[in-house]
Amino acid sequence: MEEKKKFSIIDRMRSFKYAFNGLKLFFINDHNGRVHLFAAIIAIVFSWLLHISELEWVAIFLVITAVIVTEIINASIEKLADVVSPTYHPKIKIVKDLAAGAVLMTAFLALAVGGIIFIPKLLACIS
Repeated sequence: MEEKKKFSIIDRMRSFKYAFNGLKLFFINDHNGRVHLFAAIIAIVFSWLLHISELEWVAIFLVITAVIVTEIINASIEKLADVVSPTYHPKIKIVKDLAAGAVLMTAFLALAVGGIIFIPKLLACIS
């Protein structure tokens, strides 16, 4: 039986490097990741310029995070599926399509939240 390792804050801190490396790899290597990052920056700039409320900031950050998280999971599933089945397989295609569908649904949610927050403020600025 494996001996339990003693809890170490230093070890926990070191483990963050893997997570940060994952984020770096995602934003460097994943085209969709960079697209979502650009969209997030635009949303944050609009939020700042339009002086949105604290609750609206929470909503914006939640949907930005949700889209990026689902895209990271989608990219992970795609990479794993490519290792499991380097050639075309109809069941792997279904798995990839489902993961992409999750990203699409999250992106639709982000667009809806952005529309609810930004459209009235933009209309008020125009009139």
